[in-house]
Amino acid sequence: MTGTDAHATQFTQLRPLLFTVAYEILGSATEADDVLQESYLRWAQVDPSTVGNVRSYLAQIVTRQSLNMLRSMSRRREEYVGPWLPEPILIDDADPVDDVVLAESVSTAMLIVLESLTPDERAVFVLREVFAFGYDEIAGIVGKPTATVRQIGHRARSHVQARRQKFAPVDAAQATEVVNRFFAAALSGDVEQLMAVLAPDVVYLADSDGKMTA
Repeated sequence: MTGTDAHATQFTQLRPLLFTVAYEILGSATEADDVLQESYLRWAQVDPSTVGNVRSYLAQIVTRQSLNMLRSMSRRREEYVGPWLPEPILIDDADPVDDVVLAESVSTAMLIVLESLTPDERAVFVLREVFAFGYDEIAGIVGKPTATVRQIGHRARSHVQARRQKFAPVDAAQATEVVNRFFAAALSGDVEQLMAVLAPDVVYLADSDGKMTA
């Protein structure tokens, strides 16, 4: 295997993880792709045999590139008039992000919560809480002492927990009844009954910096 093949193989294997790190820090799939492209170019200049832990090394490159871009994006958002929403991911069958564990950690709601954190808090939270990197590893990635990283992680975790929406457990029988009422109203064409099933106070927000429907 040539050096180029080794670079490509290792990067491709870790791409889902690296994309998610970048996407959670940036809140933009487009910017995350840009970060990965730049990160691969940097990785291609490195001799893989000199790297002890490729996962940590690539996470370091991607995290630092993401933080640099985030600070630039934050300045643009400060100048933007209107609410900022994360850019959604458009997934097709061949999309590599389809292999990523997206769930709550990259939901729009969670990305909006992460937006309230500082860049360092966001990076530490993502690396620790989502991908279970050790504090020593994260310290090397973000370039801060381990003790400082622990403090940042604790602060970020507290902020996220405080901002999570609290929902009561869903009653299975009640949920079934609502679904049945919804289908009955939809099939009968009874608009008033259908509206009675739906929440009347729902608010729809779609902006994402005016570049894409969120």
